[in-house]
Amino acid sequence: MSRFKRGAHVDSRAGFRQEKEDCPVPYGLLKAARKSGQLNLSGRGLTEVPQSVWRLNTDTPQEAQQNLSFGAADRWWEKTDLTKLLLSSNKLQSLSEDVKLLSALVVLDIHDNQLSSLPDSIGDLEQLQKLILSLNKLTELPSGLWRLTNLRCLHLQQNLIEQIPQDLGQLVNLDDLVTFKNLGMLDCSRNQLESIPPVLAQMESLEQLYLRHNKLHFLPELPCSTLKELHCGNNQIEILKADHLKHLSALSFLELRDNKVKSLPEEITLLQGLERLDLTNNDISSLPCGLGTLPKMKSLTLEGNPLRGIRRDVLTVKQPDGGSKEEPKTAMTLPSQAKINVHAIKTLKTLDYSEKHEASIPDEVFDAVDNSPVANVNFSKNQLMAVPSRILQLKDTLADINLGFNKLTSIPVDFSMLKQLVHIDLRNNLLISLPMELEGLTKLRSVILSFNRFKSFPEVLYHISSLETILISNNQVGGIDPVQMKTLNNLSTLDLSNNDIMQVPPELGNCTSLRALMLDGNPFRNPRAAILSKGTDAVLEYLRSRIPT
Repeated sequence: MSRFKRGAHVDSRAGFRQEKEDCPVPYGLLKAARKSGQLNLSGRGLTEVPQSVWRLNTDTPQEAQQNLSFGAADRWWEKTDLTKLLLSSNKLQSLSEDVKLLSALVVLDIHDNQLSSLPDSIGDLEQLQKLILSLNKLTELPSGLWRLTNLRCLHLQQNLIEQIPQDLGQLVNLDDLVTFKNLGMLDCSRNQLESIPPVLAQMESLEQLYLRHNKLHFLPELPCSTLKELHCGNNQIEILKADHLKHLSALSFLELRDNKVKSLPEEITLLQGLERLDLTNNDISSLPCGLGTLPKMKSLTLEGNPLRGIRRDVLTVKQPDGGSKEEPKTAMTLPSQAKINVHAIKTLKTLDYSEKHEASIPDEVFDAVDNSPVANVNFSKNQLMAVPSRILQLKDTLADINLGFNKLTSIPVDFSMLKQLVHIDLRNNLLISLPMELEGLTKLRSVILSFNRFKSFPEVLYHISSLETILISNNQVGGIDPVQMKTLNNLSTLDLSNNDIMQVPPELGNCTSLRALMLDGNPFRNPRAAILSKGTDAVLEYLRSRIPT
């Protein structure tokens, strides 16, 4: 049946009509999206998605009203269908059924909103490969979702989902039961799941499955021969049976921390590819001797269990000739040790306390360092609102720090005391500025500031001459100073993509040290997409040609 009513009045200029709509999205950003195929509306406080976004592929742009000549300098008719739409960190409570109009979408990111449901029409996005729905209020999933047979990555963590439907991956048409055969990673962490449907076993390409922070009472039986990582921490699992393990021959990482597991079956030896086993905070009092026969085991974490000791046969790897040897490569964390890998601190000079979802770093983490020279710190994927003050005790040796994926709103002035820093990763935080005191970091070579809230390029970066890489994509940066940028003689990589740059200064072309310059996803008119697609050298040459003489 036609979507148009018979006899309805037809406006002959409908395709050229400009709808009057309260739109918080700058028109320049929409215009740039028509050329690049990408639109980033993250962190803009949107309560609903403007209709102009849904109709980006179908409506004729404003330029058509101004110039219909094919000789026009602004070739508005040359456009690219939207393939990537980022709507994260807004206040969206619902999505319009009109999402189906963006039929070319490959990536749709709606994480960190207030969605309680999804339109069934989302199943019409036949090209969709990556769908990020984490940090919402979803209680169920629409049946249309299972029509997305090209989906490869699905994030559902931190919602209110109580069960995964039995028809996962199936088409509504009962004559054709096609599953998510291309899906490689599924994240259902932080929901209310009590069980997992057997249909997951039909996912032929699934390699990573995250089921953390749910209400599972047993390990799911997954006859999935490709699964490499299974994360089931923070559930209520008490028993591991042979049936739960026999099909996981490809598994290299099994995470069961913070459960109620009382014992490991001898069938753990079936996991011949297992490299890492995390059993932190369970009720295990003894270990099967067969655990020592796993040839690839590199890390066994056991703190928080009522173990009195580890038998020597568990610590010994059996050899094909019947002999045995001590396995020095296994990093084993016993119950009496700290909550971090002391082995990594001593041998790798790495302090790793990532993915703990902690609001602060416990003192015992820093205490575990003792007098060891730590060169690398990873505190990413926590809930930190401030940089830990005790980080300064590592100032003499710390070269690489990762504070990404936290809730940092500022960087303290005394951060500048970390004089040995070479790499800083601050991506996915809430930063709007950096202190000028950081110019004292004379060894700094790379800084990652992507997915923050910068509205201007941090002034201090112009004064750190050692910088080679600056990644500040997916912010709201409005412009750059090409004269100061040129003073960074070592700068080879500059990522300014997906910002609010309305005009690229021609003098940026004088920054000849640049080997990689990313500018896509900004609302400027020039350089055009055709120039950007030719690469950095072509862009710099184009900019130099526009410098007034």
